[in-house]
Amino acid sequence: MATDLTAPAPTRPDVAPIQRRTLRLLFGTQIIGGIGVTIGLSVGALLAARVAGTAVAGLAQSAGVVGAALLAIPVTRIMAGHGRRPGLVLAYLVGAVGGVLVVLAAVTGWVPLLFLGMLLFGGGTAANLQARYTAVDLAEPARRARQLSLIVWATTIGAVAAPNFAALADGVTHGWGIPPLAGPFAFSAAAFVLAAIVLLVLLRPDPLLTARRLAAAVPVAAGSPAAAEPRGAGMRAAWRVVAARPAARLGIAAVAVGHLVMVAVMTMTPVRLGESHADVDVLRVVGIVLSLHIAGMYALSPVVGWLTDRVGRRAVILGGVGTLLAACAVAGTAGHHTPLLSVGLVLLGLGWSGTMVAGSTLLSESVPTGVRPSVQGLSDLTMGLAGAGAAAASGFVVRMAGYPALTLLAAIAVVPLVALALRPAPPSGATDEEE
Repeated sequence: MATDLTAPAPTRPDVAPIQRRTLRLLFGTQIIGGIGVTIGLSVGALLAARVAGTAVAGLAQSAGVVGAALLAIPVTRIMAGHGRRPGLVLAYLVGAVGGVLVVLAAVTGWVPLLFLGMLLFGGGTAANLQARYTAVDLAEPARRARQLSLIVWATTIGAVAAPNFAALADGVTHGWGIPPLAGPFAFSAAAFVLAAIVLLVLLRPDPLLTARRLAAAVPVAAGSPAAAEPRGAGMRAAWRVVAARPAARLGIAAVAVGHLVMVAVMTMTPVRLGESHADVDVLRVVGIVLSLHIAGMYALSPVVGWLTDRVGRRAVILGGVGTLLAACAVAGTAGHHTPLLSVGLVLLGLGWSGTMVAGSTLLSESVPTGVRPSVQGLSDLTMGLAGAGAAAASGFVVRMAGYPALTLLAAIAVVPLVALALRPAPPSGATDEEE
């Protein structure tokens, strides 16, 4: 009798090799995707200033952030219906199209095309963010946070390596008639296409579809939470699930609030440094401080994942919130003392890592597989819009009240999250994944 390739997935013991293979594949594509995102963004503001003028250079960069947030909706809708593979492939291909449009905008000098390109370029970021959720579809409960954090950490390798390729890409593509500073975006497009091809060919079986088949094989008692759970691929279904589950609410709030605080303070720190350093030194100082900040965000993420599995999701979220509060206190009272500002930015990165890893893990395991992609997409949409809003508002706050006032407002923003995290956990099983 011929083997039915559409039959239910193997039993749980056979899932382990599939998960190991998925993690190795995601680790590699995250490096490629991280290079693609960062090599373009590293020169994005400079290219935007050259094409559209300095006044709108920041808006062009923000378009990429907003694009990543908005693209989470169609990407996760495709994932909900067809699995992780087509969603990730689509996101990377959209990012590649965006990179090509940015190059064309540099050639033609057409500003609207530049903004459209930057908006679509956010597809690369959307794919990198969704990959962390792909890592936990088949993860054992005791290792979910560690495996999610491993994929977060892999992005760092690409992000750190990418700036070193920018000058090379610019030099190589200049001979092809591509204007200066546009070459890195051509390189980004190629990286995104490569990541898409690798995932299209090798991400088999699809981890989300496999997890669903495993869940379907487990009988569900009538009247249980799983039996009553709404199903669907839209944002409305996602909102209903999040509203009904306290753990999901805490997870999505931790990710969004942690990102809001991090972006608000990080965005204006270079301006703060510029107040006390001459122009000849400020770029070097800003580069060092932001490098330390990025190290705080990503370098210890595997440790954060290990702690999340060992001491619990809520505990690490609260630890991340406490670290964010310490970061605001240090940065807000540092004055123009650069070493103290550096310490504040490192703490800011560590606090973000705690809320991101623990919040994403808690969110993923608190909802059933039927609506998981939509809920995760809702989380990334909320996170992206919170970050974009924080970046836009931070400049206004600093101009009107100063950098210390910004850090104070950022600290106040985490108070509702603390209250949510300190609420007693529901009875066992009430918020856990029903499978």
